[in-house]
Amino acid sequence: MAYSNNDFEDIRRGVRGVCSQFPEEYHRKVDEEKAYPKAFVDALTKEGWMAALIPEAYDGAGLGLTEASVIMEEINRAGGNSGACHGQMYNLNTLVRHGSEAQKQAILPRIAAGELSLQSMGVTEPTTGTDTTKIKTTAVKKDGRYIINGQKVWISRVQHSDLMILLARTTPLAEVEKKSAGLSIFLVDIKEAMRSGMSVRPIRNMVNHETNELFFDNLEVPEENLIGEEGQGFKYILTGLNAERALIAAECIGDGYWFTDKVTAYVSERQVFGRPIGMNQGVQFPISEAFVEVEAANLMRYKACALYDAGQPCGAEANMAKYLAAKASWEAANACLQYHGGFGFANEYDVERKFRETRLYQVAPISTNLILSYVAEHILGMPRSY
Repeated sequence: MAYSNNDFEDIRRGVRGVCSQFPEEYHRKVDEEKAYPKAFVDALTKEGWMAALIPEAYDGAGLGLTEASVIMEEINRAGGNSGACHGQMYNLNTLVRHGSEAQKQAILPRIAAGELSLQSMGVTEPTTGTDTTKIKTTAVKKDGRYIINGQKVWISRVQHSDLMILLARTTPLAEVEKKSAGLSIFLVDIKEAMRSGMSVRPIRNMVNHETNELFFDNLEVPEENLIGEEGQGFKYILTGLNAERALIAAECIGDGYWFTDKVTAYVSERQVFGRPIGMNQGVQFPISEAFVEVEAANLMRYKACALYDAGQPCGAEANMAKYLAAKASWEAANACLQYHGGFGFANEYDVERKFRETRLYQVAPISTNLILSYVAEHILGMPRSY
């Protein structure tokens, strides 16, 4: 189904209402201080937006990924950065779709009430990157518990989340017929883990994005914290990863609109040689091209989300939406910075901050090259390249 930017107006109006309490000066200050926008995330939680994907039976809003993507889009379009809170959206779906009834009853109402947060997912490792099936973190079952050892990297929002979804290998790679088998996912109590087997090393980076390296040394996780069936974790984690890519696409679309709105207003007013610089086609064309690409990415975002919400395969569409949206937002960012001239580099205009933020999505959560490889193999039928 195709949607337009006039759809979901109640959601857009509600999210904008929260965002209006946190103007760009707020996000600029958070960025300058390398801080976490806790007050902003708390406000979104209080208004129920962070529980959008929790079914009504567990006190959530019972919305779909489509609506969740609109929430993320509006945050970025308002000048914020959904990277501070988007993890709860895609992590929730893994728990909702694959968690036991006992797990959902115990956890989801508390997340909906703002008593718990599920912002963090531990998948990536230093030596494997996106080659997920070869992760080395292990979980060995013993006396009703799993003993976890290993290392993760680029794990976001650990310091600002109560729970984490963790992927580990429960059956050695050499003992499985298919390399994606033998992986399992666990729900980890972060505060408890930091007291008994998990250490955290923050990674400073060019974007104010709280991310970390994790080390597990005989971390004990109760057997009941296993999500779904042992050995099926790779299949389960794709539920979260496909949602993540569609949501990131929506965030990039929000960024793209922010950049095009910002630069359009600026070039229409900025006078050089006695005329607005926006009268020049050399200025108009890159901005227009970026806007066209944002609009096209928007359609693919809605297609991916519609398939996800219908329970249909959407890996190709989620990947393509993320690729198109990340590319479009980056082109819009370049145009916005270029035609602001020197002012684009001034903190007070917020262009340089948003420029850095949107650049991330060419690399993560999956690089553009990996998406192209996916399309080549799984859609076009070319030989596997890796």
